[in-house]
Amino acid sequence: MIRPKNSASTPHTSRELARQSCIPSTLNYPEALPVSAKAGELCELIRSHQVVIVAGDTGSGKTTQLPKICLQAGRGRAGIIGHTQPRRLAARAVATRIAHEVGPEAARGVGSQVRFDDRTRPETFLKLMTDGILLAEIQSDPLLRAYDTLIIDEAHERSLNIDFLLGFLRQLIDRRDDLKILITSATIDVDKFSAHFNNAPIVTVEGRTFPVDVRYKPIEVDDDGGRQEDPQAAAIAESVREILSFDKSQGHSSGDILVFLPSEREIRDTATYLRKAKLASLDIMPLYGRLQHAEQEKIFASHSKRRVVLATNVAETSITVPGVNYVIDTGTARISRYSLQNKVQRLPIESISQASANQRKGRCGRVAKGLCIRLYSEQDFESRPEFTDPEILRTNLAAVILRMLSLNLGSIEDFPFLETPPRKAVNEGHKLLLELNAITTERRLTAIGKKMARLPSDPRYSRMLIEADRLGVLGSVITIVSGLSIQDPRESYADNRQLAAERHAQYKHPDSDFMSFLLLWRSFEDQRQTLSQSSLRKYCKKQLLSFMRMREWREVHRQLRLACEGLGLRGLQQDDEDYAKIHKSLIAGSLNQLARKSEERSYLGTRNKKFTLFGSSVLSRSSAKWIMTGDQIETSQVFATQAAKINPEWIEEVAMHMVKRESFDPHWSRKRQEIMAYEKVHLFGLTLIDRALVRFAPIDPDAARALFIRHGLVTGEAARDLLCVKRNTALIERMEKLEDKLRRPDVLVSEAAIVEFYEQRLPSSVCSTKTLKNWLTKQGDRHGACLEMKEEDLLLSDEASTLIEQFPDSAAIQRNELQINYLFDPSKQSDGATIDVPLALLAQLTPADIDWAVPGIVREKCTALIKGLPKATRKQLIPVNAFVDELMPLLTPGSKDLIDSLCSAISQLRKVALSRSDFTNIALLPHLNIKIRVLSAEGAELGLETSLTSLKNRFLSGQQREAGTEEQAEQEASHPLEQRGLKLFPNERLPEKTEVGDGSVRLIRYPALVDDIDSVAVRLFPEREQALASHRLGVRRLAMLNSVQQRNALRKSFTRFANAHALSLIADSPDFVDDCLSACYSEALGEGAECRSEADFSEELRAAKSRLVTLGDRLAALLEQCLVTRLTLRKQLQGLSSGPEYLQRDVEGQLAGLFGGNFVRNHGFSRLREYPRYLEAITIRLSKAPFMGPRDESETQWLASCQYRLQSLHAQTERPAPQLVRALDDLRWLLEEYRVSVFAQNLKTKVSVSPKRVEKAFEAAEKLAVET
Repeated sequence: MIRPKNSASTPHTSRELARQSCIPSTLNYPEALPVSAKAGELCELIRSHQVVIVAGDTGSGKTTQLPKICLQAGRGRAGIIGHTQPRRLAARAVATRIAHEVGPEAARGVGSQVRFDDRTRPETFLKLMTDGILLAEIQSDPLLRAYDTLIIDEAHERSLNIDFLLGFLRQLIDRRDDLKILITSATIDVDKFSAHFNNAPIVTVEGRTFPVDVRYKPIEVDDDGGRQEDPQAAAIAESVREILSFDKSQGHSSGDILVFLPSEREIRDTATYLRKAKLASLDIMPLYGRLQHAEQEKIFASHSKRRVVLATNVAETSITVPGVNYVIDTGTARISRYSLQNKVQRLPIESISQASANQRKGRCGRVAKGLCIRLYSEQDFESRPEFTDPEILRTNLAAVILRMLSLNLGSIEDFPFLETPPRKAVNEGHKLLLELNAITTERRLTAIGKKMARLPSDPRYSRMLIEADRLGVLGSVITIVSGLSIQDPRESYADNRQLAAERHAQYKHPDSDFMSFLLLWRSFEDQRQTLSQSSLRKYCKKQLLSFMRMREWREVHRQLRLACEGLGLRGLQQDDEDYAKIHKSLIAGSLNQLARKSEERSYLGTRNKKFTLFGSSVLSRSSAKWIMTGDQIETSQVFATQAAKINPEWIEEVAMHMVKRESFDPHWSRKRQEIMAYEKVHLFGLTLIDRALVRFAPIDPDAARALFIRHGLVTGEAARDLLCVKRNTALIERMEKLEDKLRRPDVLVSEAAIVEFYEQRLPSSVCSTKTLKNWLTKQGDRHGACLEMKEEDLLLSDEASTLIEQFPDSAAIQRNELQINYLFDPSKQSDGATIDVPLALLAQLTPADIDWAVPGIVREKCTALIKGLPKATRKQLIPVNAFVDELMPLLTPGSKDLIDSLCSAISQLRKVALSRSDFTNIALLPHLNIKIRVLSAEGAELGLETSLTSLKNRFLSGQQREAGTEEQAEQEASHPLEQRGLKLFPNERLPEKTEVGDGSVRLIRYPALVDDIDSVAVRLFPEREQALASHRLGVRRLAMLNSVQQRNALRKSFTRFANAHALSLIADSPDFVDDCLSACYSEALGEGAECRSEADFSEELRAAKSRLVTLGDRLAALLEQCLVTRLTLRKQLQGLSSGPEYLQRDVEGQLAGLFGGNFVRNHGFSRLREYPRYLEAITIRLSKAPFMGPRDESETQWLASCQYRLQSLHAQTERPAPQLVRALDDLRWLLEEYRVSVFAQNLKTKVSVSPKRVEKAFEAAEKLAVET
């Protein structure tokens, strides 16, 4: 028995008096405890040293006896003796034990305080508490004046709280030399604690333990290399059997069995396995942190039945499970580790350290000799680290940093931690606080951070409360945060999961697990207001709710409300349950716990984390696109505990200080009249908004101004109602047309120069139409006269203005003003000049109309045409450019097209004879060919080509080419010039052309006679050549009708001829007599067939009558000669048995071509005159048979290929244009002339002919065919 030494100081307060009155006058130390023998030594060390390190093994009694030794040393008078424990259960249990030892009188001075459970009084001299409670008190009492002694128990556990306390106390002892500190630890690494406190003395106390045998029994593998279904449970069962067998051999039971397992799941699985194993009468009991309080209490209650306690590492230190004599150690535990990479607090199952394994071993052997069976090898044990990493090395340090900043303890890097945390961990802590907007980038507390530091909760939860106060939903969020701060009160285990799901369904919110807390809170509060305490317990039991945790929830809720009131936060009375506001508040503290749907059951979160929702979440089977979650924990994979649907815009609003914005694609918006851009918003790599339209000016004012000028003002898109913009736009368009016309990019100043014009005149603040108008208003220039451009501002040289007249905007063609458009873009079909032609006017256009429409093109086109001539011809015209200069004044715009005029001018200047065919195959640059755009009556484009002939064939049918479009034909049907049933020439002279139409389009039509067999008519034709051809036939018919005597005579003569030569006539010529009459009249009239007055017709008819009979005789003689020769040649062919086959086929084909059906009508008098020469050439060729020679066959083959090409050209053109008809007809007779030149060289040809000329003619015809 020892009497405590009275303190030298005299009590000054009622609280001190109360404490002294409760301090026991005598103190007893149990002799069985090893620490009792050290009481005197410890007492002296406490008096003489400020810090003492007590190293004691398990069972030494240091936890319960050190407070009494401190009392003996005179402590506990000027202040309380504070005694910390790492766990709440241990704090309560130790307080109870010490109170029992000091006796009932002094027991009133032994108090305890754990989270939201304060059991201290004014007379308390000894206060048992968790280390977290002491840390919280530092905020309100930075020097801990309430204490004169502090005992930090179980310091070897090195939790985050313990390490922070040790660092804080290291600083505090320099400021409070009256404070005594005792650090207790297991006998591991105590030198580190001593060094930390300036080599404080160490007292080592041996434990009161019995010897413990250690056996190593690694889990065995099956022979086939595979593991059993549950090898760990099987190994535990086998170890239990081994213990039972050992006890049976000894004849008694020596104690309970404590099994260490890593998690609740393994505990449940092992319990099930052991129960099925049907071992001897054993009571299987679980022990883990989430276990109901009532179940935990059973562990410490007295019992008669032998027990197997399946525990996590909660039973490793502090808590002593009574009666344990055997330990089975699996060697693993769930150890909390914070992933710096994934920003997730992980709980992986890891192998424990040697120190932890020895702590587990120390749990047996307290009451008798013990046995520890380790389910791993001794080699495995030896290879493990000596100590478990301190928590400070494996957790987020945000709370520590926040507390240090609020207490002005300086930088965490300079704080005297027992072990300096890694720089990465420190940086992560700062990053989290920065995310929560608690600190600045300079690592100073913000206004929000200062409030957060004063709230007794995790920094993330504190941030939620601050945001909730701002949004007016503090009442609801306090409820949620307090619920998140405790273990889930809903009890759901493997054996009651279905029932729990049914009972808890009423508390589930469809979209948010966090709102489910509100539903649960409201339901519980409703019951609490009406039920008695016992009835409330029954209600909780029925609903599978933990009554103790619900009560703890209420206490946390109360404490948070008091803390918020102390901060002056308003809105505590507002229970607004606005979904958006509540979740915005939660997001503020959960920026690292946001995600969007990735795959069917998984989500992609910030920093590219992938995770899955726990099955208990209301969204576990939802298709929610965006969610926020509660804590994310990594076990076998990453899981999120709670989740709620959110809108990504809420994240942007709350995390404004952390989101990253990437603007892209800045562009001019005609609708908004300013520069807009698209913005991508992302948070820690998670894209929130992929493409949001935003104003660009706030992002980059200078770039916005530049873009506004370039894309708004320069293009005329901005401020279109301003007079200056209208005038500038019109001026620029006029100048751009000039550039297109001249095909010179150096006419108009560059866009950069126009931009510079505006930049020099506009202030930097102008970046949109609105700011432009505001500036002009302030300048008193509402119309923007100061921004108007002049021609000299846009033109690079004065030369361009002199050339503009050669490139008119319109041309007077066929008495119509047709618009001409210009484009300088070689990549476009319309590159160059394009004339807009109404469809109704198309028929009457001529190539000359098009060629001379743009004078500015003529010189360049002539130059290109001459340079495209063959070298032999071209060298007669060099130097080309100078020659063209001489040529230009001789060109005659008007009736001739450019090619014909060019040929005439070349002949006049250099006496070089050229024809159209010489220029046919010269390829010109596209812009040198004027394009023709055909427009409908409504102005729509119907076609765009360079060939007038092609367009006519495309849009005008044969009938329309004769009478124009159907609509025009109707309009012209009643024209005064048109007549029908005429047998005499009209009294009035027929004009060569006339103008019709009274609309915007004036049409030129060509009156002509039309042969109606029994009479003639007058019609209007859209094309001159069509009209002339029809007129000749009409005049011929009138001549026949007005020369009956001559006509009858000719008919009688040719009828006799037909009868006389019936056998030699062509079978396909039924109209032979009429064809001969027509041929005679056409020959007799000659050019007189083009007469256009009655007087001229009468004169031509009189002359024709005198020639008709003679012409009839000549034609009859010519036909007789040709038919006889033909018959002779056919007989000669039939008798040519030894001649080559190709010769017979070729000659027969030639004769068939010359004497085809209606050959007289088709070929006319002029062609028939050449027949004798063609037939003589055939006779000469046949005379050489059968010895033809190799050349004859090769020439025949070449002619056959030409004939095939000619037939193909005929087949390609359904309605050939007159030019093509003439070209094909000339080509057909050119081949006949070639036969004469090859097979009868002594006969002269009518025209010069060669393979080269034939090929050239083919190319010209093929080009025309393509165009049509």
